[in-house]
Amino acid sequence: MWRAVAGALGFLTRLPVGNDSDSWHAFRTTPVAFPLVGYAVGILVAVPLALPLPAPVAAFLFPVWLYLLTGITHADGLADLGDAMVAHGDTDRRLSVMRDTTVGVGAVLLIVLAVAGLVLAGLALAGEVPTDSVVIGNTTFEGFWSAIAVLGIVVAAEVGAKLAMVVLVCAGTATHDGMAAELLGEATHRDALLPALLALPAAALTWPNPAAAVALGAALLGAVPVWLWSRRTLGGISGDVIGASNEIARLVGLHAGVIVWTLW
Repeated sequence: MWRAVAGALGFLTRLPVGNDSDSWHAFRTTPVAFPLVGYAVGILVAVPLALPLPAPVAAFLFPVWLYLLTGITHADGLADLGDAMVAHGDTDRRLSVMRDTTVGVGAVLLIVLAVAGLVLAGLALAGEVPTDSVVIGNTTFEGFWSAIAVLGIVVAAEVGAKLAMVVLVCAGTATHDGMAAELLGEATHRDALLPALLALPAAALTWPNPAAAVALGAALLGAVPVWLWSRRTLGGISGDVIGASNEIARLVGLHAGVIVWTLW
């Protein structure tokens, strides 16, 4: 299990662990590693938002720190998906566009929307943490629970995004030989059950406010349109689709969590 988690960290982040073939093999045959790493990544990427920084500064640092930590592999998948979505032609033509290294308008549009979405979500979340909060003796400072809520929403959205990747891996069909085929090769529908159970605690991170639960569920649902489109248009799932689903699911989860936290 620990080798699988190391492999997941190596695949899903830029941390210098799990980059050997044994860890990769353990990871691709252990879908439960996805949500486990989601918890760790969520905690780490929430750091700029939980600090007593001016909200615009924290909002800017949020995507910067996110991509420094996780890399741009999945964002590259989102870009490729954007180009495929605006391409004209049959399945083979769209798959060819996704493999092309040329960046088109569809890629630029989706990446700009994704980064802007992260900044705006970060701005809303950072605005919940007072910049002048302090701790005096045993008295809880004003911003403590707000910081916990921010952490809960970010973690829940990240875990939901990783669970969305699990669903694609366990329920999808690979479009061609490659990374997706290796991930999907030995996974079955039942392999998604344990990851789903391990993701459930993330729903309680903002209890009694349901923001984390909504962030978790919305992230999972956010990947459904990508899955349906790729199955209908591409004939299955590719590595780019899995990566794009992670980016879209995270964004949907964050904004859904922000809306519920603000209005509840």
